[in-house]
Amino acid sequence: MTTSDIAAHYHQLANQRKFLEIQDTYYDQEVVCQEPEKAAAMGMPIFTHGLEAVKAKGIARRAMMEEVHSYNCGNPIVAGDFFSVVIKQEVTFKGKPRIALEEIGVFQVKEGKVIKEQFFY
Repeated sequence: MTTSDIAAHYHQLANQRKFLEIQDTYYDQEVVCQEPEKAAAMGMPIFTHGLEAVKAKGIARRAMMEEVHSYNCGNPIVAGDFFSVVIKQEVTFKGKPRIALEEIGVFQVKEGKVIKEQFFY
């Protein structure tokens, strides 16, 4: 599967919020996730290694959300072994006011699997 194929399927599944399906289908067992430095202040690790740890981090983050009011994953941009998407969402975290979030996700693909994801927000 090409980077373009994976990017297209990622986009489709992300807009359906099928994150575990994305990870189970397209992520390498040794995937690395990198968050920005400020993620540590929110109690998130900056680096997460391994598919099960990346999945657990996402599940924990989503469990902190009381409600997702809107979610949109923009069309992917593909360059070589990389693709990126802009993600916009409005959420209410438990015990917090509603907030609009924007981030860029950059994904590296090798041999048909995502080996690294990095987020900027």
